[in-house]
Amino acid sequence: MHLAQIGVGRIGQLHARVLVTHPLVDRLTLADADRGRASEVAASIGAETADVDEAIAAADAVVIAAATDAHSDLIRRALPRGVPIFCEKPLALDLGQTERLVEEIDTSGVRFQLGFHRRFDPAYREAQRRVTSGELGRLYQVRMIASDHEPPPQAYVPTSGGFFRDAAIHDFDAVRFVAGDEVDTIHVQGAALGFEMFARHDDVDTVVAIMRLRGGAFAVLAGGRHNPRGYDIRMELVGSRDAVAIGLGPHTPILPLDADGIAMEPGWESFLDRFAPAYRAELLAFVELASGRGKSRCTARDGLEAMRIAEAAARSLREGRTVRIAEINTSGEKEVSSEVISR
Repeated sequence: MHLAQIGVGRIGQLHARVLVTHPLVDRLTLADADRGRASEVAASIGAETADVDEAIAAADAVVIAAATDAHSDLIRRALPRGVPIFCEKPLALDLGQTERLVEEIDTSGVRFQLGFHRRFDPAYREAQRRVTSGELGRLYQVRMIASDHEPPPQAYVPTSGGFFRDAAIHDFDAVRFVAGDEVDTIHVQGAALGFEMFARHDDVDTVVAIMRLRGGAFAVLAGGRHNPRGYDIRMELVGSRDAVAIGLGPHTPILPLDADGIAMEPGWESFLDRFAPAYRAELLAFVELASGRGKSRCTARDGLEAMRIAEAAARSLREGRTVRIAEINTSGEKEVSSEVISR
């Protein structure tokens, strides 16, 4: 197959290295607003370059790893080709765009996969299996921690969509995936405690969210943009028969103070080293999907449901109240257009 990849930033470079070595991919074309960077990456892995429309026009499948605010435009440029599409999350920056885009994807019949990589992490998949099989019994609580090691560059903040749409949306999807249930209500508290640049853009760097699932279980998320010890992504599930943890190990970026605490190694630096195997697995799954083998393991509608929770979280923070997900229909916001740039 001939694949086109749009965007060669941090995630894009990881994806390109996976794709160029796949036995089903005999040609990889890279495109990026920064043509020099695209050429440099292509030369380092044995790929080729083109501009965005040329790359899409010639490809058998398209991988979108560009900036968040370019996703919807790029998907729409690829849809008329009728070829399989992979896109990093989210589909778009607001709920209205997302709803319209999901309808367009569904109507097109294109094979589509959205990039919620935690669905491809072995521990998350095992937790989901144990919930589904009944090994955990009745689910009582899902407890999540999600903190970056360092905040993103200041230039990224105004195009990110905000903490809930950019970062916490992974946790919202993970709750749905692992628990096999939908979020019913959410209540959020948050503030910009460490970095004024977030406050300038009506954003936050520290968040606590309490969710109630339709089946009755509670989910709690403590998230933020900064942990001085490293990148910290964890999930714990407590049920009537068992309790399990994801992300707890020698690289968990926290210092145990107990006398018998375990010895800790340096923490994860970023999502790239913490989830490198999961990113690889999701790209391998997309190539299988693009070749006509199997179904999408993360659909556009999964992205819509995660965005609905993100919108509810933003409303809860703004209005200082518990919000039912059923309240969230469409944002009514205007579509956002932007030059294609890398994540």
